[in-house]
Amino acid sequence: MSHPFAALTPDLVLDAVESLGYLSDARVLALNSYENRVYQVGIEDETPLIAKFYRPDRWTDEAIREEHSFSFELAECEVPVVAPLSRDGETLFSYAGFRFALFPRRGGRAPEPGNLDQLYRLGQLLGRLHAVGSLKPFAHREALQVSNFGHASLATLLDGNFIPRSLLPAYESVARDLLKRLDALFAANPVKAMRLHGDCHPGNLLCRDDTFHMVDLDDCRMGPAVQDLWMMLAGERHERLGQLSELMEGYQEFHDFNPRELPLIEGLRSLRLMHYSAWLARRWDDPAFPMSFPWFGSERYWGEQILILREQLSALDEEPLKLF
Repeated sequence: MSHPFAALTPDLVLDAVESLGYLSDARVLALNSYENRVYQVGIEDETPLIAKFYRPDRWTDEAIREEHSFSFELAECEVPVVAPLSRDGETLFSYAGFRFALFPRRGGRAPEPGNLDQLYRLGQLLGRLHAVGSLKPFAHREALQVSNFGHASLATLLDGNFIPRSLLPAYESVARDLLKRLDALFAANPVKAMRLHGDCHPGNLLCRDDTFHMVDLDDCRMGPAVQDLWMMLAGERHERLGQLSELMEGYQEFHDFNPRELPLIEGLRSLRLMHYSAWLARRWDDPAFPMSFPWFGSERYWGEQILILREQLSALDEEPLKLF
């Protein structure tokens, strides 16, 4: 049985865009995206548009519209974000059974790891994001929790027979030990959840004309503020301490940060690691995944994951990062 995205041909992409009144020049460029399908579509005598076709059955229409509404809320507060285009007050469209949205094309360069000047400006941007995100909760989008990112991820991997039998006992053992620690960690450090970007890695914060802007709010959800901050840090502990200080100096110009969230960093990193493996497993019926991730399922991959999760158990024993 073919995957639904198999029907998403270049002609269908062009027809979908033109159904909204645009005149295409017939140029379609597939962009690097796995969860959804994203294309740059040329428009006659105008700048190309970005067409994003949503993965069927992932988000409800209400959840997608809530993402779009959050984008507009940020834009209205002059937070630089790439918001979807609207037609007659609507941003989520349907064509031939696919849901899609259009965005202006906005490129840029990802931040340089460890660049303190950039971290200060990124802190300002994320502080502005959270100042808006804290005003009200999401109603239709899930929260980042140990239950869905951790326990559900392990269940997916065990149920799907993705882990080689020779390594299954070792992976299951370390994963369950880690989840016990994470349950205790998040119970001991309760924090107020807010609306987040949710997938705030450097590739989603792009610099153009010396200004940073945010892209891809597809994973926005409720969660602790530090989830949008920890992926900005890299290197050894002393380097991350300096980076955190610079990031927070910019951040707290616009939003107060609760330092009680800092012990959650390694826990959130652990959840991201487990969730990533489960994400690959859940998408394995999409032909793009076996083609792009052929190493998934190999003994080498799962051996590395066992070591990484053991390292995360050790990291949870280390002193959390602190603000100067």
